[in-house]
Amino acid sequence: MRDTLLIALFAFLGAAAAGLLGAGVLWLLRRRSFTVSLTVVAAVAVTAMLAGTLAVAQAMFLSRHDLSVVTTVVAMAAVVSLATALILGRWVVARSRELAVAARSFGDGGDFSAPDGPATAELEDLSRELAATSAKLAESRDRERALETSRRELVAWISHDLRTPLAGLRAMSEALEDGVAADPDRYLKQIRTEVERLNGMVGDLFELSRIHAGALPLSLARMSLYDLVGDAVAGAAPLAREHGVRLVGDQVAAIPVEVDGKEMSRVLGNLLINAIRRTPADGTVAIAAERSPDGVVVSVTDGCGGIPEADLPRVFDTGWRGTDARTPPAGAGLGLAIVRGIVEAHDGRATVRNIPGGCRFEVVLPAAAS
Repeated sequence: MRDTLLIALFAFLGAAAAGLLGAGVLWLLRRRSFTVSLTVVAAVAVTAMLAGTLAVAQAMFLSRHDLSVVTTVVAMAAVVSLATALILGRWVVARSRELAVAARSFGDGGDFSAPDGPATAELEDLSRELAATSAKLAESRDRERALETSRRELVAWISHDLRTPLAGLRAMSEALEDGVAADPDRYLKQIRTEVERLNGMVGDLFELSRIHAGALPLSLARMSLYDLVGDAVAGAAPLAREHGVRLVGDQVAAIPVEVDGKEMSRVLGNLLINAIRRTPADGTVAIAAERSPDGVVVSVTDGCGGIPEADLPRVFDTGWRGTDARTPPAGAGLGLAIVRGIVEAHDGRATVRNIPGGCRFEVVLPAAAS
């Protein structure tokens, strides 16, 4: 038993010395190729075995012949180990380089395609992660392009909608200044109308900028949805009468909600105004509110005739206006974008779908805690 312990001790000391030396070499070569590191590891393993064997041989006073035999066996094992390490290292390095070349493709705006051929489990996991990252980047690029297109459209439409009233204001002010206005009071009234319209557009832009910046402050309070809808209907009634549209709001349940009253009134007002402007005379705009499994649903139904299916996903985009809504009275295309932003700030969602003869806009809000 004592001899066995001595053999183990001498073998450990010899192998430990080789291991420490190998650790130092690995530290010095830590920035070199994986092939070099793998070769060093293989060399350390063989050297540790050889050092332990020599230490035991010296301690046990083996003959020169026996020591030569053991050394030869270890040397052959070293050759095979180093050759195997070199082959494996070069294969892993080659796969890593192929993966790096493939990764550059989606970094330059392309799609990632994993290289063909077998690979280690770690490299396969890395390929899958790179593929998932490539898909996310592609989605992000698509969103960025869509947002850029939306911004350009918004700038073009805002510029058009600003030029029209500004040109009118300039013409009316010059007529008043030159004293050629036949009815100065009518001109002044029209100037005030145009100024209020411009002020509304600037207010919408400011509101939308706060929504996009995530800086929309909400003062949540518990209130009745019946009261909110009633106020919105009262505010939109004059516009409905002007357009000859019947405004109906008799299917509104007195459901408690926890919302920012001012912002939610803006949501309902924008939906009603949008519906009234696109409903022909003698048509009907109906607003309703009810409970649902998802919370509280407020719906506004109009008689616009429907929206093309291809345009439905864009209805709430910033600056979007249908092809029949390019005239100034349609606004700058910000109302529905503001609706979605405010609703989402309340952890809700806004949707639209076609119904026979028109559209149905729905706002889903979380139900207030009982």
